[in-house]
Amino acid sequence: MADRQGGMVQSYGYNSLSPTNSQVVSRAVAAAAANNHHSSKKSGRNSKRYSVSAFYSMAAEQDNEVEDELAQAQRRLREIKSKISAQSKKNFVLERDVRYLDSRIALLIQNRIALAEQHEMAAHFEEHGAADDDVYPDDRKLQQFGNLFFILQSEPRHIATLCRLVSLAEIDTLLQTVMFTLYGNQYESREEHLLLTMFQNVLAAQFETSTEFGSLLRANTPVSRMMTTYTRRGPGQAYLKSVLAEKIKNLVEHKDLNLEINPLKVYEQMIQQIEADNGGVLPDDIPKSVTADVAASHPDVQAIIQPRLKMLMEIAESFLTTILASVDYVPYGIRWICKQIRSLTKRKNPQASEFAVCSMIGGFFFLRFINPAVVTPRAYMLLDNVPSKHPRRTLTLIAKLLQNLANRPSYAKEAYMLPTNDFVENNKQRINKFLNELCEVSDFYESLEMDQYMALSKKDLVIHISLNEINNTLSLLQKHLDVIAPKDKDRLRVLMNEMGAAPAQVARKDNKTIELALFSRWEIPIQDLTTALMSENNITQNDILYMETKAIYVQLIRSLPHLATGANLDLDYIAETAATTKDPQLVRKGIKVKDMLRELEDMGIIDHRDRYKLLVEEITQELAHLGNLKEKVLVELTSLEAVYDTILNHNTYLRQQLESYKAYLQNVRLQSSGADKSTKKSVGIGVQVDGQKTPASIGHAGHATSKKKGAVQGPFKFSHAQLEKDGVICQSTVPEARQPNIFFAFTSPLPGTFIIAMHFKGREKAILEMDLKLDDLLEKQQDNVELLDLEYVGLNVTKVIQLLNKTFLTRNKGGLFS
Repeated sequence: MADRQGGMVQSYGYNSLSPTNSQVVSRAVAAAAANNHHSSKKSGRNSKRYSVSAFYSMAAEQDNEVEDELAQAQRRLREIKSKISAQSKKNFVLERDVRYLDSRIALLIQNRIALAEQHEMAAHFEEHGAADDDVYPDDRKLQQFGNLFFILQSEPRHIATLCRLVSLAEIDTLLQTVMFTLYGNQYESREEHLLLTMFQNVLAAQFETSTEFGSLLRANTPVSRMMTTYTRRGPGQAYLKSVLAEKIKNLVEHKDLNLEINPLKVYEQMIQQIEADNGGVLPDDIPKSVTADVAASHPDVQAIIQPRLKMLMEIAESFLTTILASVDYVPYGIRWICKQIRSLTKRKNPQASEFAVCSMIGGFFFLRFINPAVVTPRAYMLLDNVPSKHPRRTLTLIAKLLQNLANRPSYAKEAYMLPTNDFVENNKQRINKFLNELCEVSDFYESLEMDQYMALSKKDLVIHISLNEINNTLSLLQKHLDVIAPKDKDRLRVLMNEMGAAPAQVARKDNKTIELALFSRWEIPIQDLTTALMSENNITQNDILYMETKAIYVQLIRSLPHLATGANLDLDYIAETAATTKDPQLVRKGIKVKDMLRELEDMGIIDHRDRYKLLVEEITQELAHLGNLKEKVLVELTSLEAVYDTILNHNTYLRQQLESYKAYLQNVRLQSSGADKSTKKSVGIGVQVDGQKTPASIGHAGHATSKKKGAVQGPFKFSHAQLEKDGVICQSTVPEARQPNIFFAFTSPLPGTFIIAMHFKGREKAILEMDLKLDDLLEKQQDNVELLDLEYVGLNVTKVIQLLNKTFLTRNKGGLFS
């Protein structure tokens, strides 16, 4: 029977005939039966055959030995799905970098300063530390990491708890690991279902602890950020592109179509037009500015707004109709989340009306998924360019209409939106029906059970993860371990205790991505679990033989499609034809399947007198399924190839935006300083101690900080007493008797870089030095960090910035970066 099981392995697309792989199949068949055992009360042979077929169909769809059109299309489909998953992660990281630079440019604008240069900014994109040639984990560490991440992946409750505990500042890095690494295969059922299970745990806890029921899914929290990120994975992006892209493109083509309905803005635009028509002169009887109420009551404004209102609601109706017709194309995961929201809402508030329940669903589907794409179509890869002014405003108003409809408020937030209430009233029932239909999807728990059994059998279960993702995850787990794994015997705690303290973040250049093999050291031995499952479900070797026979026949017919041209399949003829071809593999299968056919007949399972009717029917059904599958695969392939091209284009856009930001920052610095390009090397943040930089921010002075050639400003000297009087020094451990002999020298060796040196009169060497970047000071200020620790003295961050402004700005009109 071992040989027959080996054939079963090959019939399911496994290349190896090893005992391990044959056990995989037996185990998988038993798992399929276990699924059916939990979900069905059927009895008899047909029930067992049906349950085994569940796994058979899954394996047949991914046959590695057949080279027909279906197999080729499936291979291309798997490749494109893998590319989409990998590229989505790259885009997520780039988008995070762009957001980082957004915040830096905000600091620039607020403080009228330039930031550091290109390569300095790049160093901030990832958490970084000192370069180290020995950062790659050894084999023991890799095994520990593999065991840890297997538990995190296969037991989603741990990640669910962590996502609720982290801060908004920490969530993006964690989301990168969760969405694009741990569950990064966006089209693989097991990872998708585990991710959704994690969402269920997060949402259940969120509903349980929430006191703000109405704004539960609308507040900006780590959980809401996580849900938004989920919708931006490949399947969600494909849906948005197929449903919204054409509508939005048609709208933005009308660049001059102005549908502004805010009376105040309409009045302002009207005044601007009157001035333009009269050579910049406004008649005396027309005020230049008025209140919102006066603008709303102005007859000319009303005359402008009325036709705009009508057209705006017609366009919104068109968008709505397209969305409502797309329910069958909404990705399963997004629909399943809607289903959980409905269930949890009813559980949390049994008295909630259906409108209130649907409002909660709409808070996710429209607020987190549809409307962001409508408002910013370029960011969601629906347009190649940012829409012009008027279409951009129209899209914003359409999103407001859709959100008001999903929320169904008793009044619009903005008074000028009140006239659109007819749109809301007329579409209440339609949106209600749609939101409920979104929730009508089956659960995945049974298929996940099978997937989990299969995962335990896989020897190639891997994730691709960077060293800093590992280190960051370990750091967050250690921080919250008492909540996540409170018991001493919790597997997660056992592993974390064995691994010790989390490694520090590595330098960007050392942040390698590794292929991490996942496994569980607590795994139940395959053979024992298989025996238990087969015993529980009465699955016999005869069942395996039957399924193997069917699998080989399907393979033969797919390899020799002309054998299936008749009305009925002739199994004897198919086997004989295969056995007499020139293909050694087909010959082997043909000879083998003839023997298997006879053995099944000897067992009384099939009968040649009815031309093996039962087996023929199942083979025919499977071939029909695979035929339909081919058409679906080709359609999906075409769609995903378009999505992949769009994601690649978005990647190009993000890179261009990143480069534009960097160039902008560099140009501002150069314009303000007139510095020579040869001085663009940065000075790292740290302290020189006896000629070596310490990991800490400060230390005792040794050799002077090396400086690049260029225009060094300073030193400018200030006494301890003067800085203390001005509030720059807010804490001091310097003895009062020595304070008169202490002074501080401020130097700027490079634009945007400063050295604060603490000196004792009469001594040439500084007591200590600190290197500072001005943008880091600004970030501390933005984060409400008040104290800058200089070991002997504590400096007030805001006062230091003011002192730098005053000192260097008054001496050089170019500013702090010059």
